[in-house]
Amino acid sequence: MKNRVLVVIVFSLLFSFSSCTFQKILKKGTVDEKYEAAVKLYNKKDYSRALQLFDQLAGAMRATEKAQKIAYYYAYCYYNQRDYTLGSYYFKRYATNYPNTTESEECLYMSAFCNYQNSPEYSLDQTTTYDALKDLQLFTNTYPASKRVSECNDLIDKLRVKLEMKDYKISKMYYRMDDYAASIKGFTNILKDFPESQHKEEVMFLIVKSYYRYANESIMERQKDRHTGVVTAYNDFVSQFPNSKYIAEATDLKEKSKKELDASKNKNLKTK
Repeated sequence: MKNRVLVVIVFSLLFSFSSCTFQKILKKGTVDEKYEAAVKLYNKKDYSRALQLFDQLAGAMRATEKAQKIAYYYAYCYYNQRDYTLGSYYFKRYATNYPNTTESEECLYMSAFCNYQNSPEYSLDQTTTYDALKDLQLFTNTYPASKRVSECNDLIDKLRVKLEMKDYKISKMYYRMDDYAASIKGFTNILKDFPESQHKEEVMFLIVKSYYRYANESIMERQKDRHTGVVTAYNDFVSQFPNSKYIAEATDLKEKSKKELDASKNKNLKTK
């Protein structure tokens, strides 16, 4: 028990001494002392205190050869504290200000990766996800031969799955709310924007089903176009998924729509 107390006291004294030393350097240290202390703190993963020193040094050493290294450390301090918004900003600024350095490629990638880290759950606003996609694409365009391109493509795929899931859930919500015009538009956009969608079979079937229900709820003058939509959507669906688990139900809806179209055609012939 006494040994534990002694250890706690020793660590407390060391921490107190370290804090005093840090405060002394922060307030009265020379530029060189602050830089040396900041790098030591960074290497010890004390990013918060390192950042305080680098913050002072950024202006004081702007015109020196160390300015580039400070900018590099500065960005990583934010990244290592999981402040991905500022991390992304300072990584991109480094890549912009020092485009011909060996770290420029790394920092442009890290800027995009920070935005990827900031991308929220699919149910939330996806502005940051679009920023990440744009920055990842910028990196692959700027450094097409980089070994990081493969990783960028993997990250892009993951972000696109998230965007697809958001659109899928929203379109299904419209369907459940009986807003068939909106669900048809949403499902159709999914096929357009995500041609390799993991939900493609179900989405194509739901377009058939949405058209059929939309037709049944429409006024007489609009039913023909919407039953025609059922048949067209069914043909597209069956051409892609002839053995689908939804095929029986989709075929039934198509046959009902064809009967409605035939009846409408016969009615028009009788009135002539």
